Amino acid sequence: MSKKIIALLLALVMVLGLSAAVAESPITLTYAEVNPVEGTIVGQMATDFKTKVEELSGGSIIIDIQASGVLGSEAQVLDTILGGGDTVDISRLSAFALTSYGCNKAKLLSIPYTFVSRAHYWNFANSELAQEFLNEPQELGLPLRGLFYGEEGFRHFFFKNEVTGIEDLKGMKIRVSDDPVMNGMVNDLGANPTVVAFTELYSALQTGVVDGAEQPIANYKSNAFPEVAPYLILDGHTLGAIQVVITDNAWAKLTEEQQGWIMEAGKFASAHNAEISESKENEVLEQLKADGIHVIEVEDKSAWTAACQNTITSNTSDQAELYQKLVDLQ
Repeated sequence: MSKKIIALLLALVMVLGLSAAVAESPITLTYAEVNPVEGTIVGQMATDFKTKVEELSGGSIIIDIQASGVLGSEAQVLDTILGGGDTVDISRLSAFALTSYGCNKAKLLSIPYTFVSRAHYWNFANSELAQEFLNEPQELGLPLRGLFYGEEGFRHFFFKNEVTGIEDLKGMKIRVSDDPVMNGMVNDLGANPTVVAFTELYSALQTGVVDGAEQPIANYKSNAFPEVAPYLILDGHTLGAIQVVITDNAWAKLTEEQQGWIMEAGKFASAHNAEISESKENEVLEQLKADGIHVIEVEDKSAWTAACQNTITSNTSDQAELYQKLVDLQ
């Protein structure tokens, strides 16, 4: 065999070897989460999703969870995605976070006192209607797509100083995200909505920039808010509807088979979220009580619901038929 043929064969072997190495290199997708992984329902869902994706893909897809807001608030993450940035591939978002970007269907999930129970919410999340909501960003031409829904428990108000009922909210400065529904709800309750980034909320409570805020119970505890706001009133104004989205750029990196693994992992994470969220939340609540946090039960929410009628009506009238379908799923 001539030296030329041997050289060509060696070159071919090297090329094939390099191609195989490239093919075997895993795809890493960065997953943004504003809350800590440990001790939160959303953190558990992220871990479930990561574990299942990596299992199904045999390690060909790696999910890199960047938690505790290191990649920014939900709004900042969305701004990054919509601005064409490539630091985030997948993100867990509160459903209402998409409202500011034209997703009016998503807005309906944050209307106060819409979901009467967790079962009501999961009836939605497992329905054909949920897929219609997940498809909304694509229909609007946004460079992301919804993968699956979850929830992080009912959202409640918490305060620096003692609160016993709805009448005590009058004149209080309550932290809100820059969201019209949340702003309207706080106004309806007689308080003053004050926009503060989530990553700055602890210091805002500590220094008196705001008197209170609202979060699901697990997030309230995991972010150490009880240290500066030890009064928790269980009004359950909204269920913390959440969804996981993936950017179009990240989706395009995946083969059809890999996309299928992502979707299957999403179904797994969503189902496990439904299975454990209530029990996990109850564990946290009992721990808060044991730690001396003042937990105020709201046995009758009718006064709260009545107070928020303006926000409920003004934010659903343009989608009255769709909103009624959501309500009827209870």
